[in-house]
Amino acid sequence: MKKFILILFVLTALKSYSQNVKLSDQAQVSVITCGPFQGELYSAFGHSAFHIYDPALGIDDAYNYGIFDFNQPNFYLNFARGYLYYKLGVHDYQQFKNHYILHNRYIHEQILNLTPEQKQRMYNYLQWNSLPENENYRYDYFYNNCATKIRDVVITVFKEDVTFDGSYIKTDYTIRELTDIYLKYQPWGDLGIDIGLGLPIDKQATPSEYMFLPDYIESGFDHATIKQNGADVALVKETSIVNESRAEELPKGLPNPLYFFSVIALVAIALSVMNFRERKLSNWFDSILFGAAGLVGLVLIFLWFATDHKASAKNLNVLWALPTHLIAILAFIRQPKWLGKYFLVTAVLTGLLLISWPMLPQKLHYALVPIVLALTVRAFTQYRLRRVEV
Repeated sequence: MKKFILILFVLTALKSYSQNVKLSDQAQVSVITCGPFQGELYSAFGHSAFHIYDPALGIDDAYNYGIFDFNQPNFYLNFARGYLYYKLGVHDYQQFKNHYILHNRYIHEQILNLTPEQKQRMYNYLQWNSLPENENYRYDYFYNNCATKIRDVVITVFKEDVTFDGSYIKTDYTIRELTDIYLKYQPWGDLGIDIGLGLPIDKQATPSEYMFLPDYIESGFDHATIKQNGADVALVKETSIVNESRAEELPKGLPNPLYFFSVIALVAIALSVMNFRERKLSNWFDSILFGAAGLVGLVLIFLWFATDHKASAKNLNVLWALPTHLIAILAFIRQPKWLGKYFLVTAVLTGLLLISWPMLPQKLHYALVPIVLALTVRAFTQYRLRRVEV
């Protein structure tokens, strides 16, 4: 125990000492941009970090705002509720760099055009931010992540002296469309995001909102200025390519969700034809189909009303993923008379949804069209055959 306390005291002392380190004239402050990697969903967007380099003092550190701890209290509950905390980690830059090179990710380094006093302010802030009592921050997919923190730290340190000029952005993408671009090779991940996130991400992104993506952090810094001696100068002095990635071998996985759901739609149609011929319903299939849709709807309602995930609000996917479907399939046990009317309402609602699909304010994923078609066909079949039975 005494040994542990001694180690803790030494580490604390070193931290305190580092707060008073004065950088040499050789010091450099850089923004690091690491390219996307399709092996994991979270890595498909790329990554950003700071690099502090001072050969005279032997400092060569990466400041990484993309660290999270699975062991933090109530991790999974906090994640579900939107209360997940990330933190600033300080790593040996060479190890940090080698990790991304190993995974075949490009690395660009933008050396910032700072005066010695400005470099010192940046270093002091990052050192303060890395202390245990300051290192954690509330994570948000689009507004407070490992990329936006890079911009926000610079603004926090230099305030009105730094200006990010977003006029170079000529596209009018929504936030959803920006995520779609980076998930081109992650169709199931793209589908999951499109189902789980609602109308808030269908707004046209401002130049600042583009910067939730590391590539646009790099572009944003290229178009930023900082005041020095009363004049505005370019924030980036020079950019170097630390590592150039090779053509990536794309991951192999499940078939595209459009193909998978199209098979389900064909099965639904074939069963409906057979049901009309035999005057007999396939309740087993509908229990699976409507039950799955109902569970999805239940999750969406939870994300919308019971969490702090702002991007999950006002989700129009509940128009096909009705949580009430769970009640309907339980009603198969007693077969109440109202069940036919329920499926009529469902058929009308999902049919109208298919017709209005391109006009909706929220962009629903194209792969969901076969599923909504299957729900429409099966709901109509349930209604018509139950009406015949009556």
